[in-house]
Amino acid sequence: GGGEELGGVRAIKHYMQRTALQGSPSMLTAMTREYTAGADKIRSPIHPFRKYFDELQISESLTTHRRTVTEADIVNFGCLSGDHFYAHFDDIAAKDSLFGQRVAHGYFVLSAAAGLFVDPAPGPVLANYGLENLRFIAPVAIGDTIQADITVKQKIKKTRRPDETRATGVVVWDVLVRNQNDETVAVYDIMTLVERKEASQ
Repeated sequence: GGGEELGGVRAIKHYMQRTALQGSPSMLTAMTREYTAGADKIRSPIHPFRKYFDELQISESLTTHRRTVTEADIVNFGCLSGDHFYAHFDDIAAKDSLFGQRVAHGYFVLSAAAGLFVDPAPGPVLANYGLENLRFIAPVAIGDTIQADITVKQKIKKTRRPDETRATGVVVWDVLVRNQNDETVAVYDIMTLVERKEASQ
């Protein structure tokens, strides 16, 4: 060791390496088995929430129908949540803000997007498992129309515990919400707990 001890941080730095992959989004998706933004998407006539964990493919995607945001949406969401922030309720203050007008709550946009992509009937999707990497990119004003793209980003198979009646896996979905001008207003990953057909594994 040349008189130098390989202990602690010094040893870690000695053995650390960095690897970079370059390629098209579709190639990176195929190599990593995780959807990369810009990769080719797989479309199916069957809603992805009607499919079991085993049936879903990485890059499988759904583009939802549209929804126009109204003043009633903002008022109702504010009364339900208790969020009466001036940018949503005070027309004069909102005009003087960086938005220039009243805008929808960010969490309303998330809720509305869920309403667009969720299939409400019972099926293989058992529960919402969490949300990560949320960013509000652009404001949504009264009269704006939103639409969501939801894509299978990653699949994580869970080991079935003895007390569990169903075999499951976690599906990570890439969610992108756009407005009528095709501008991105929100991006995030949502995770769902999905039943597996291979119940014995």
